[in-house]
Amino acid sequence: MIYVDADNAVYGRLSTILAKKLLEGESVTIVNAAKVAVTGGRDAVLGKFRSRRDIGSVRKGPYYPRNPKAILKRSIGDMLPKDKAKGKEALKRCIVYDGVPPELKDKQFEKFEKAQNNRVSGFVTLTEVAKIMGKEVKVIE
Repeated sequence: MIYVDADNAVYGRLSTILAKKLLEGESVTIVNAAKVAVTGGRDAVLGKFRSRRDIGSVRKGPYYPRNPKAILKRSIGDMLPKDKAKGKEALKRCIVYDGVPPELKDKQFEKFEKAQNNRVSGFVTLTEVAKIMGKEVKVIE
């Protein structure tokens, strides 16, 4: 079981690293998904997520998640072979939380150096993306 602190981690890099860990058979629990950084220009990032939200219809989909933990889990899932059994099983071993739940306070969390955000500015957090998507986020601290 791997416990990952996603605070200030880059969205895509973190997703690829965790998708590989899941395919290797590890169980992954991610905390602080609301604090994940999506790099790029603010208008471009928010426009990309707005356009994803507007695709399809209410009845037919595709349905794009609106809260940070579901957005992160979907990005990890999109990097897995979901058509195969190993991909479905891998995604079931992934648990994501917006904050740090009380039962995980005493755990030792891992941070991946390759996925850390080193930019001072020019990024958006998944909390801000969720607000654009139409969901207010209450993060457990």
